[in-house]
Amino acid sequence: MSPSSVFFLLILGSIVDTKTLTEKGSLLYPYGPQQGDETNPKLDDGTSEAIALSVPFTFYGKTYKTVFVNNNGVISFNEPVREYTPNPFPLADRSPFVAPYWADVDNVLGGDIFYRQTSDPALLKSISQDISQYFPKSPFTASWALVVTWDHVAYYGSTSEKGNTFQAVLTTDSKMFYIILNYWDIQWTTGTASDGDAETGLGGTPAHAGFNSGDDTNFYNIPGSQTDAIINITTTSNVKVPGRWVFRVDNFQVTGVDPPQLNNNCWL
Repeated sequence: MSPSSVFFLLILGSIVDTKTLTEKGSLLYPYGPQQGDETNPKLDDGTSEAIALSVPFTFYGKTYKTVFVNNNGVISFNEPVREYTPNPFPLADRSPFVAPYWADVDNVLGGDIFYRQTSDPALLKSISQDISQYFPKSPFTASWALVVTWDHVAYYGSTSEKGNTFQAVLTTDSKMFYIILNYWDIQWTTGTASDGDAETGLGGTPAHAGFNSGDDTNFYNIPGSQTDAIINITTTSNVKVPGRWVFRVDNFQVTGVDPPQLNNNCWL
């Protein structure tokens, strides 16, 4: 183990993963080897090879041509991120990345990380319909997407069968750039190297979900990040779909956002 507002945004328990991929389809977009996905190596704190984007992606006003899918719940631009304990945003190391669920994943103990770039018409139609519903004032027809899925992944030091299933989709029509985060099943928040409990996967420094621009200033934290409340991210949303968060990420605008309120020590 090694140590270690920008969007159009509409702010508006974990369960045992017993459903098939077809049943998951209402929230997760299709994924897995049958979809032609690549699979990350079974390696603690591992990462994909550099992924050359067939369509450059604009994030916080800067355009990137390379991403890495990191096992620890991060999609990073230009360089991999191997840190396993999440740090508060903004980071001072000028690393731009998306953190669907930054925590100490160990896919050697269980689960897989899948990814693919796609221009499949059926999938792009589905993504376009969803985003157009959430952002009706900005008609959107996706021309490309990167779909990344963490499927029932275990945590470092686990002595349980717990696994997390979540997904990130980067998509664009070459003018507007969006990220969709889908949280299907979240059963743990913390690995043992981040002071989590080996049996429960809770405690310590919990997972972080959000965005780091890399400019040391601009960032966004999904409410509950780095608190015990992140376990409930499957029930929260900014688009009135439990477990789904959607952001426009190419510019620095935040629309329709009320500051989160602290209630009983949990960000809502």
